[in-house]
Amino acid sequence: MWKEFREFAMKGNVVDLAVGVIIGAAFGGIVSSMVADIIMPIVGAVTGGLDFSNYFLPLSESVNASNLSDAKKQGAVLAWGNFLTLTLNFLIVAFVLFMVIKGMNRLKRKDEAASAEPPKPTREEELLTEIRDLLKAKV
Repeated sequence: MWKEFREFAMKGNVVDLAVGVIIGAAFGGIVSSMVADIIMPIVGAVTGGLDFSNYFLPLSESVNASNLSDAKKQGAVLAWGNFLTLTLNFLIVAFVLFMVIKGMNRLKRKDEAASAEPPKPTREEELLTEIRDLLKAKV
């Protein structure tokens, strides 16, 4: 049983998937940092210093905190600013992945076009070519 599991785990697809998940997690961290540390501060500066991550709507009267983490401790809140930040994060990740896949597909098509050789004629086609050439020679 251990041998079968080891063979399964070492197949190319499983290893490739594991590498993809690890790289995807690291890439997600980079994009999250880009959104939180670069894009949202620019958006905040353009909108007058607003920090969207702390915008919330209290859903109970007991919530009177000025920041989101304290407000969540006091009661139910609708954290629409955090949702906006995460939505922007998702859109950036989706766009970057789209561009990466688009570039990879372009390179793949270019490689396929460059390496595409005309197919070798079949034995039947070779014989027909010989017959044609012999008939031309008789005329």
